[in-house]
Amino acid sequence: MTEWAAFVGLTCAVLSGFLLLARLSQGAVGDAAAQSRDGSADERPVITDHSGVPAEDGSIASTDDGSVAPPDDGAAASTEGSDATPASADGRRADGYGHEPRVDAPQHGERPAHRQLREMGQEGPAMTPGLLLVNVVLTQGLFGTVLAAGAWYFRVPPSALGIGGGTVTGVSALAVGVGFGLVLWVGNELASGIADAAGADYDEGLRRLLAPEGVRGWALLLGVTLPLIALIEEFLFRAAAVGVPAAGFETSPWALAVVSSVAFALGHGAQGRAGIAVTGALGFALAGGFVLTGSLLVVVVAHYLVNALEFLAHEWAGLPDPVWS
Repeated sequence: MTEWAAFVGLTCAVLSGFLLLARLSQGAVGDAAAQSRDGSADERPVITDHSGVPAEDGSIASTDDGSVAPPDDGAAASTEGSDATPASADGRRADGYGHEPRVDAPQHGERPAHRQLREMGQEGPAMTPGLLLVNVVLTQGLFGTVLAAGAWYFRVPPSALGIGGGTVTGVSALAVGVGFGLVLWVGNELASGIADAAGADYDEGLRRLLAPEGVRGWALLLGVTLPLIALIEEFLFRAAAVGVPAAGFETSPWALAVVSSVAFALGHGAQGRAGIAVTGALGFALAGGFVLTGSLLVVVVAHYLVNALEFLAHEWAGLPDPVWS
């Protein structure tokens, strides 16, 4: 009994660290997501004057005295005595100090969201997609390693963690997980549509930031990052937070499912208030699946499918959110 209590204490410590890190990183992720969301609709180059301030419509630059220079056609030059800024040798207009305006054009093959992150770098450091992926892999891996080591050290039975026991195992568990994941994905799309129709703050900026651009990026996301997220989060929020206390202390697994789902929702605060509510409902559904099947594999597969289908449908295929809107 002492070992069970020690593992539950370790689970609480890991869960607290998970939520604290999510809270600390929420500001940086939220700022980057807001930048990507605000800039995703406009692909035009932004021309700035020598002070680094963008022109009003993103295509013209202002002069030192506040007047507006005409659009750059590569041929016009200022007339004698006018306030217009002179054109440089290559046709771009210069300011009164002889500096040419800076053109922040998208790089070849660059997504609008990632261009916004690059532009943020002009002002200071930003949370880039690559850094987000590295942060996820390292932190999730660390939490999972600590928890797995604790389960081994305190000799927690694998069956309490949903490993090797339950009502479904092996290929059956895999098949149930696939079906469960498809149902949850449809439910997630419905919840997203309801939140959007109600005008609720449901922010998918983090998903857009993590969306890769090339084959290697998608392979890393689908083959490493998303499976790791699904495995670690299910191991923490379902197996350790629900399965072990229910087995070791004869606590109601459904009460534990509610508590763990609240924690799961708070760990996804970057998605906005509506996103927290939707994630909490998803977490409770996953917890219910774990309680009913007693299988960690079922909920890991389902969790992975929900995340993977969201990325594939909205970021790869470019379908609206929800897909039927």
